[in-house]
Amino acid sequence: MANLFTNFAGIKSPNPFWLASAPPTNSGYQVMKAFDTGWGGAVWKTMGVPVVNVSSRYGGVNYRNNRLIGLNNIELITDRPLADNLREIEEVKKRFPDHAIIASLMVETREEWHQIVRDVENAGADGIELNFGCPHGMCERGMGSAVGQEPRVLKTIVEWVKEVAKVPVIVKLTPNISDITRPAIAAREGGADAISLINTIQSIVGVDIDNFVAYPIVDGKSTNGGYCGPAVKPIAMNMLKNCAQHPNVNLPLSGIGGIENWRDAVEFILLGAGNVQVCTAVMHYGFGIIREMVAGLSQYMDEKGFETINDFKGKALPNVLHWEDLNLKYKVVASINKDKCIGCQLCYTACEDGAHQAIGVLHNGDRVPYIKEENCVGCNLCSLVCPVEECITMERRDDATEVLSWKERTLANDIPTTFNDPRGGGVHHPVYLPNEAFETPKPVHYKA
Repeated sequence: MANLFTNFAGIKSPNPFWLASAPPTNSGYQVMKAFDTGWGGAVWKTMGVPVVNVSSRYGGVNYRNNRLIGLNNIELITDRPLADNLREIEEVKKRFPDHAIIASLMVETREEWHQIVRDVENAGADGIELNFGCPHGMCERGMGSAVGQEPRVLKTIVEWVKEVAKVPVIVKLTPNISDITRPAIAAREGGADAISLINTIQSIVGVDIDNFVAYPIVDGKSTNGGYCGPAVKPIAMNMLKNCAQHPNVNLPLSGIGGIENWRDAVEFILLGAGNVQVCTAVMHYGFGIIREMVAGLSQYMDEKGFETINDFKGKALPNVLHWEDLNLKYKVVASINKDKCIGCQLCYTACEDGAHQAIGVLHNGDRVPYIKEENCVGCNLCSLVCPVEECITMERRDDATEVLSWKERTLANDIPTTFNDPRGGGVHHPVYLPNEAFETPKPVHYKA
């Protein structure tokens, strides 16, 4: 029977699902509703000197029939008095003593950090999260991502906090940096107990092409904001992996970025996360999504024989290598299941114009394409564009006896070194003459 209980850097919660610091954790009312629904923890909306926010605040990215695959926000930290937040933290903790409450903080001076840390601890917070990731508004005031992009400053502030903190300290990192491990290492050097990542990505999500202003619009003007939602998940997972694999980070990791179901959570945990934080999905669908997340994770763990989160945390990391370590001898080619094919020929168009001209079509009325194996490099594009599940699959063609990497070829001095080197991968790959692009029909691609 799966046990979802987690102990993240000393912060205990009944399950690994936390609400991220954001509008859904802006008040005790919301956090109590969330805990009553089943969430294991909540990172309170960032507290500091109250701000004045603008209207409007959000911009969305839709893709075809899917709304809000990405969300841009220009909202800042809490606009509520600190005293109100502290009182409500205390009330929530009394009502839900076994759930995790983490206070997200953002102030400027050493004295302010010391004071606010003591305040939230006295209110009953189980942990502290330092917001070094906000990419708009606050960074212009020398806070948020302005700190997260300067490892030395980040380290100094963490040290200030650790001078007085009695509860675990989590550092939330900005993705708006070329190497996420640099601030992660600085956080550890400063004494942080854990890291959370990622915060939002600096972005502009669209432009009103009639009125010539970016979204969201504030009195005919706009600004860049923070991007989140399902669209950022691949970026978040890569940065999580980078921190999980770096030997000088070696801290518990809280995964954030595009998580909206149990499968997303499993993927983050497999890449090293000890728990996950959710924001945009709750803003889109409400607190109730936790029921499916908990049930799905429990069922997955039972099916795989995992008793605790730690049983599969980081299990995918050994299989994420540098490109130079991948097996060049591994060979797959596409295969089309004619019984499932609906004849849309998307695979043909994608391969013909966007890949390696390895798919042909008949001109006898049969709309089912066929694979030209001599041209197929196993890129997988056709199976990704195919709208029918398992219609196009990738089948292995090598005998699985040889393993040879680019690194090994480099050490053996067996890599291309000149512009026309015969050891290049495309030397013996069929490529059509430029003028054949004008041939219609193309006899090379079509057969009777």
